[in-house]
Amino acid sequence: MAGVGATKVELTGAEREALTRLVAARSTAQQVVLRARIVLVAADGRTNAAVGRVLGVSREAVRLWRDRWVSLQAAPVSELSVADRLADAPRPGAPARIGAEQVCAIIALACEAPEQSGRPISQWTGREIAEEVIRRGIVATISQRHAARLVKKGISSRT
Repeated sequence: MAGVGATKVELTGAEREALTRLVAARSTAQQVVLRARIVLVAADGRTNAAVGRVLGVSREAVRLWRDRWVSLQAAPVSELSVADRLADAPRPGAPARIGAEQVCAIIALACEAPEQSGRPISQWTGREIAEEVIRRGIVATISQRHAARLVKKGISSRT
C-alpha cells in the first residue's frame, strides 16, 4: 500500500507491458531497467521505502522516478514512449561550443608532429595545441587546459 505522501502510480496495460519489455530486453541500459523496475514495483502499491528495499535504492530515488513517471503519464505513449519517460532529464548549463568535428580536428592536430606546423618543439603542450588550434581557425578561442583535456580524452578513448 502506498505510504502517506507517496504518489500513487497506476499503469495501463500497455504501459505495464512496455515497462516489462524494457526490463527484459538485453539492449536496454541498466539505469533505464532500474527506473522501469521502480515504476513497476511502485505500481503494486508499495511505499517508497519498500520499493527502495526491494531494489536496493534510496527512497529519494524511488520518489524521483515515481513522481516523474506520474507527471509524464498525461502524454500518450504514441507521443512520449515509455523509454523516453525513463530517460535522463536535460542537464543544466550552457550547450557545448565545440562540436564533434572540431574535437576530431583538435585530436588529429595533436597526432601530428609539431614540426609539421613549424613549431620548434618535439612534443605538444596544452599551450602549443591551443595556439595552433586558434591559428588554424578550428575554434575562435580555447584555453590551454581545455585543449589538453580534449586531446587527453580523445586519445585515451581510442586505446
